[in-house]
Amino acid sequence: MPDRSDALALLESWVDNEALRLHMRSVEAAMRHYAALRGADPEVWGLAGLLHDLDWEKHPDTHPVTAVDHLREAGYPEEVCHAILAHRPDYTGVDPVTELDKVLYACDELAGLVYACCLVRPNGIDDLKPKSVAKKLKDRAFAAGVNRDDVAHGIELIGLERNEHIQNVIDGMRAEAETLRIRAVDRAG
Repeated sequence: MPDRSDALALLESWVDNEALRLHMRSVEAAMRHYAALRGADPEVWGLAGLLHDLDWEKHPDTHPVTAVDHLREAGYPEEVCHAILAHRPDYTGVDPVTELDKVLYACDELAGLVYACCLVRPNGIDDLKPKSVAKKLKDRAFAAGVNRDDVAHGIELIGLERNEHIQNVIDGMRAEAETLRIRAVDRAG
């Protein structure tokens, strides 16, 4: 099975947009955190998060099918490929059915919103609370590209209370705050 270093090399070769790279790493951080909470393999779950938008920049019309075709050829686990397809069921027709599928779906859009919240706070992610994220979730003008319906559906899929899910995503991203550049000091320097 390809490992994280292989996945990072793939990300670097397929994705030029730094913001998209940071989003994919944010989802990876949230997925690794959830894997630890649920007794799953953090390497597998992390790969699904890291690679879920691999083809978004260069092949938006066939996203995520183009990426999954490549990932299968490269030997990535089928559970990772399935989860990536299931994070966009409207296009692929693959519904999120496994725990990995559901958590990836639930973390994708929410990680984007959490990231945006970090960028407008004086202390970045350090003191970010679910209440602040929930408030921004209601403000559709804030981080307008975040699909609020997908956030709500993701929360339903994983069966957690909204603030618990938000806290889990924050905790996962906080663990990688320096890499994600979501601390005030990281953004200033």
